[in-house]
Amino acid sequence: MPDLKTIKDQFLARLFTRFPLLFRRWVRHHQFVAFADAPWTPYAGPAARSRVALVTTAGVHLKSDRPFNMRDPAGDPAFRPIPSGARPGDWAITHNYYDHTDADQDLNVVLPLERLRELADLGEIGSVAAHHYSFMGHILPPHIHTLMQVTAPQVARFLKQDRVDAVILTPA
Repeated sequence: MPDLKTIKDQFLARLFTRFPLLFRRWVRHHQFVAFADAPWTPYAGPAARSRVALVTTAGVHLKSDRPFNMRDPAGDPAFRPIPSGARPGDWAITHNYYDHTDADQDLNVVLPLERLRELADLGEIGSVAAHHYSFMGHILPPHIHTLMQVTAPQVARFLKQDRVDAVILTPA
């Protein structure tokens, strides 16, 4: 049985989805974290020879993995690896801060792994990475420091070890 906080969070996510004006009003008054710069490496290689990975903020994880922590109001700065061979039915979404009704029916909405495999089969990309990575998109201080200094660099190292050439970021 979901607790009151979970019910409230899911209600607000659905409300904002169905009434975008409310969401825009909330955004105008919300204090977002701002950065002076962003690390960026432009993509320079041919897609047909590139190894591609997905990174999502949709709170996706394997059913056998520990769910993201939804009790901490500041979020969960951890990540979950998603093996490339994962199939529909292998995963769950633990994230109360967006309406994931559509993603629950077709995970490709937030983690287009099947579409990526199709691109590889067609020769549009060279290969699909061995692992993809999922975060929970709702991260507030003090966890932003952990995300930026610990978990995001860990994922970057794993992507390098897997010889990933390009990463597609998918928001929730």
